[in-house]
Amino acid sequence: MKALTFDRFGGPDVLVYRDVPDPTPGAGQALVRLRAIGLNFADIYRRQGHYHLAGDPPWIAGYEGSGEIVSAPEGSDFAVGDRVAFADAPFANAELAAVDVDRLIPLPDDIEHDSASALLLQGLTAQYLVRDSFALSSGHVALVHAAAGGVGQLLVQLARAAGARVIALASTEAKCDVARSAGADKATTYDGDWVSRVQSLAPVGIDVAYDSVGRTLHDSLRAVRTGGAVVFYGMAGGDPDPVDPRVLMDGSKTITGGDLWNVLRTADDRRTRAAQLFESVRRGDLHVAIDARYPLADGAAAHAHLESRRALGKVLLIP
Repeated sequence: MKALTFDRFGGPDVLVYRDVPDPTPGAGQALVRLRAIGLNFADIYRRQGHYHLAGDPPWIAGYEGSGEIVSAPEGSDFAVGDRVAFADAPFANAELAAVDVDRLIPLPDDIEHDSASALLLQGLTAQYLVRDSFALSSGHVALVHAAAGGVGQLLVQLARAAGARVIALASTEAKCDVARSAGADKATTYDGDWVSRVQSLAPVGIDVAYDSVGRTLHDSLRAVRTGGAVVFYGMAGGDPDPVDPRVLMDGSKTITGGDLWNVLRTADDRRTRAAQLFESVRRGDLHVAIDARYPLADGAAAHAHLESRRALGKVLLIP
């Protein structure tokens, strides 16, 4: 099969599209022919050497994709030709992938492969943020960082569907427009004293800030109301400075950490939550933004595009 590989760490130029042996499924694994692959920043961090990689080079990155079953173990409830997707199985940047059966998500006929690969990882993330990390409901005001990004746009939409009012933060005015199109009530950039600006946009107070930037954690704490919360779930802008617990005590504020893999513990967790996302797409509550599609052979260009942070939606690789 063909795969997008790298045998040293570095920029997009280290990626090589080459022939590699077909994967051999182990016990409890199905072989999946990929039709669409979701490209994520985690793939960039692995290529750069910042994330752990199993095995020996050449490495194959990628954890998210969609396709059809080529083979499946008996008793797995999957058959040859079944449409499936996954959000957390390694070595997905290839034509074929061996995937643990309990990580496979049945793909309904009305959900396209592209949509599934653009939705699952980021959609499941946005979903647990508004349901588990802080249960949004009607009347809440939510501040969403990086609101024009992949998770950000979905988070804005799911927050609005839950009945919350959304204040969006983005790096440029063009990205603020994207956040407004996704459903944000108000949007502003990070320029100047953005804390005072977002507070003026929410005179009743901000109940929760969803912070994926990291370096903005202290400002997020200042932005939320007395008794408010910050959900910290990423460090795209760098590690946050330590927080003095007295700051939390003085404002009766809380910080909650968020990690998707603490929520998706079983096959049923994955499939139930994914089915709910698919239903949100059907109802029109959720629009999946795809910024660009690249042939898998042009994976280096796809990496460069995502790494530029110009993407306003998901970047896909197509085998």
